[in-house]
Amino acid sequence: MSLSGIITALATPFSPEGALDLDAWQRLLLLQLRGGVQGVVVAGSTGEAATLTDEEYDTLLRTAVAQVAGRVPVLAGTGMSGTAKTVALTRRAAANGAHYALVVTPSYVRPTQEGLKAHYLAVADNGGLPVMLYNVPGRTGCDLLPETVAALATHPNIIGIKEARSEPERIQALLALRSDRFRVFSGDDGGAARSMLEGADGLISVASNVLPAGYRRLCELARAGDAAATARWDARLREFHEFCGVESNPIPVKALLQRLNIGHGLRLPLLSLSQRHHATADRLATDATALEELSSREVLAA
Repeated sequence: MSLSGIITALATPFSPEGALDLDAWQRLLLLQLRGGVQGVVVAGSTGEAATLTDEEYDTLLRTAVAQVAGRVPVLAGTGMSGTAKTVALTRRAAANGAHYALVVTPSYVRPTQEGLKAHYLAVADNGGLPVMLYNVPGRTGCDLLPETVAALATHPNIIGIKEARSEPERIQALLALRSDRFRVFSGDDGGAARSMLEGADGLISVASNVLPAGYRRLCELARAGDAAATARWDARLREFHEFCGVESNPIPVKALLQRLNIGHGLRLPLLSLSQRHHATADRLATDATALEELSSREVLAA
């Protein structure tokens, strides 16, 4: 399965008691498929992977693979702070049916660029899945530099990068590495339109949990090179981009999902959305329903 367009980094719905809410999980997956997403990420940072047990990880991934049923690729978050653990989790994801591994840079340990190169080569050689690199230094304290990506991009089992930095010079450096077998994805909802207009292959999105058709439309317009229409559609989504950053991800997007009756909160150390943002969340959840209807019509008409 090739990767392009809109991929949702799925939140993990919990019950009021904090257990996995598998009914809500299946409804979230159905929402994504109906909205036309072109891939899903299970157990990434948006999915609160650090709080999941091994059994929960397996259940989420197996359920997603079964429900998606080959219609879109399933990417599994497998990045850990240690290389051996990352390889083991990537193998576990492969055994559960994942199509790709999304491997974030090791957090907290702050390896050198040579260490990062060795880490990713070990996962690509031994993990049993095609690897998408993931760079999000604001979370990990570790920045995967373009020259290191260039060295990794030649490996046949490393198939792309999700880049959460949105500075134009960073995106341009990565786009120079893009090919039919190495794809470049934005990991920043707010900067994705510009990145795709410049040649990025798509967006791995947080806000598309609640607006899958809306972000599908953004990707279609931007990847078609229609700058004016992209700007207009991006403006419609701007409040959602911004709201998903008012507190640590996935606090805001899970507040929106809860208002859509999908899940009931987070696991410690994350707390629910602060009271001062509740009125905005109420309004955006209502707006999301109407915008999804409009987006679905435009996606179908395109």
